[in-house]
Amino acid sequence: MNAPIADPTDAAPLQSLRSIIALHTPTPGDFRTRIDDLAVYRRDVPCPPVTCMVEPSVVLVAQGAKEMVIGGDGYPYNAERFLITSLNLPAHSSVTAASPDAPCLGLVFKLDLRTLAELIAQDVRLPAAGKPVEGSAGVGTLTPQLLASFGRLVELLEEPEAIPVLWPLIQREIHYRLLMSDQAPLLRHIASVGSKGHRIAKAIDWIKLNYASPLRVEDLASRVQMGTSTFHQHFRQLTAMSPLQYQKWIRLNEAKRLMLNENLDAATAGFKVGYESPSQFSREYGRQFGTPPKRDIADLRRGASSD
Repeated sequence: MNAPIADPTDAAPLQSLRSIIALHTPTPGDFRTRIDDLAVYRRDVPCPPVTCMVEPSVVLVAQGAKEMVIGGDGYPYNAERFLITSLNLPAHSSVTAASPDAPCLGLVFKLDLRTLAELIAQDVRLPAAGKPVEGSAGVGTLTPQLLASFGRLVELLEEPEAIPVLWPLIQREIHYRLLMSDQAPLLRHIASVGSKGHRIAKAIDWIKLNYASPLRVEDLASRVQMGTSTFHQHFRQLTAMSPLQYQKWIRLNEAKRLMLNENLDAATAGFKVGYESPSQFSREYGRQFGTPPKRDIADLRRGASSD
């Protein structure tokens, strides 16, 4: 648990990570890689908060600095501290340090809760659970061991023929290193089968798959074998919103995507995500995004065409 903190004077592993990410991010943006659970990104200037859905993942900064805001709580991180999220969560992500000469470079590594559960179940002398967990995100110290594991991961991008053989080994190593880090309690809370965190994660998965269907909180609580009041309390504790608010966020953002990317009109998009009343959809969309759907999409398209 008490692994040494990365020595900032030992820049070689971090520089190697930075160089490989730079090769795979020729322009500002987010880039998928040959490894399914790994994406890399680059930003040349600081960016204001952008609304996003974050999956259970680790976000690493090799250069620059970022901040994630979840439920009103801010999580700043940089090349010495990594962000970890253990649930699918609505959030606001911003870049706080970047320039054309020193762009913000980093990676997003998707967590596999099944791998975490398997490691927790094994007798591998993992740290004890520690104090109770109150949220679904945290900022952890980047240890030399964890940095070396991520270094081996991005090096695979330069050796694609080795990915099928080495990727499963490195993926498991990274999960193990995370369970040995100061963020182990957070991961245990979500990945331990039968825990309240694990049950909330199952409920979130159900909402994501069935967001267009009517939601009765009592039925969802029963589905994950929790009492309604306990379920509601832990859901809000971990996501900073109620189950119905979470479903609404999913619905409205999916409707926005349908209008922007698939050219659906507001009424059709609203109906497709579960709204029966176009006026209710327009009203809730305006409350969420600050402007009615038709005007919002028109503004977004004008902004994109002027870039």
